[in-house]
Amino acid sequence: MAITPVRFVIVGGGPAGHQAATTAARLGAEVTLVERDVIGGAAHLWDCVPSKAMIATGDALSFSRRAPGMGLAELRPELDVDALKRRINDIEDHLNRSVHELLDSQGVRIVRGTGRLVGPNEVVVDGAGGIASEELTADAILLCTGSRPRVPEWFKPDGDRLLTTRQAYPPQTMPERLVVIGSGVTGVEFVHMFRSFGSAVSLIVSRQQVLPGKDSEVAAALEEDFLASGVKLLKGARAVSVDLQADGVAVNCDDGRVERGSHVLLAIGSLPNSEGVGLETAGVETDQGGFIPVGQHCQTNVRHIYAAGDLSGKVPLSSVAAMQGRKIAEHAMGLHTRQHRHLEYDKAAQAVFTEPEIAEVGVAEAEAFATGRKLRVTKVPFSSNAKAVINNDARGFVKILSDPATGVVLGGCIVGRHAAELISVIALAVNAHLKVTDIVDTVFVHPSLAESISDAAE
Repeated sequence: MAITPVRFVIVGGGPAGHQAATTAARLGAEVTLVERDVIGGAAHLWDCVPSKAMIATGDALSFSRRAPGMGLAELRPELDVDALKRRINDIEDHLNRSVHELLDSQGVRIVRGTGRLVGPNEVVVDGAGGIASEELTADAILLCTGSRPRVPEWFKPDGDRLLTTRQAYPPQTMPERLVVIGSGVTGVEFVHMFRSFGSAVSLIVSRQQVLPGKDSEVAAALEEDFLASGVKLLKGARAVSVDLQADGVAVNCDDGRVERGSHVLLAIGSLPNSEGVGLETAGVETDQGGFIPVGQHCQTNVRHIYAAGDLSGKVPLSSVAAMQGRKIAEHAMGLHTRQHRHLEYDKAAQAVFTEPEIAEVGVAEAEAFATGRKLRVTKVPFSSNAKAVINNDARGFVKILSDPATGVVLGGCIVGRHAAELISVIALAVNAHLKVTDIVDTVFVHPSLAESISDAAE
């Protein structure tokens, strides 16, 4: 007698959705993926990828300015905005095709439209004009509809001078003077990006440091570099309104300060796309922010309905969403009935793609000390690293946090060139419960930036 495959319907084709789809299909599920915008994810392909592509171009410009320090004649490259737009579009198209080809090769059925729940096991797909085109019945459902930029009522984006993040890849005209509202990860990345392109940049910092919640030494290192390159920081100021004027924009702050520029960019977080998904119809609960609370298997209060990615309110990273997608598919297919490893959000490596680059993983130093937890903290500057000196960029440091009694690596942060790549060594140590001696006893390449990790561990 033939066994009926698990019918798995996924609403949203971002990192969580397409990873869940490919994993479930490989395990034998009958998978249908519903997506209204772009396979690969709007937040991923329309935010993350283009921003990092622009940052890479900005990094190339920054390197050219340091060329004399590498024994090269002075270089004067200029930004070609049209070429940059083509480059971003080509990258997005390539990644979108790659995901499509993978899903097609595994027999995943893709339905274009907006998916909404009409019952605990039913999803209706609305096509163009909101016309219901198809009803799907599922044994398991994954909701991963992503998020959108948060825009307060007093900010009216026009796509020209008043910009949200999604309107700045790149903007219609390059800013002569840009005012960035929001000093979190996205905000500081845009500061770095546009100062690299030659814009004068001001940053509205509502608290007393950029990157609130991050390691204070990390924030201080970034602030120092910002100030050295001419970035203006307005600390302790909260934007409350924006005036569009004939000669530019004026950002009004709650303390009376007014910052003027040619453009303003809003980067104050995101909101989950939970409206119109039919959650009430299926009995799925949300919190006050519109996120869907989930358990360790990413299950909602309705056990066969899962939520992942930005919608789940966990760490809003593409890498975390993809891992959630894989874990969900395995759980839906029954693999988690035997011993397995759960996703540990506090051990997810994170990076900020500024200059210098920033990355961190595991326990945060300030949080640990605030709770009375004992830590061994060791720090090594890149100025003592041969490869950093050879690269003519010795900014930053490596910091490792470990248990003083056992030597187990609990966390770490890196500021400097290639930090997002180097943090993988510490992330592996944290997730595998390795000791600092395991790092010290490993022979690293010489000369390499990674040697500073070994030095910090020692």
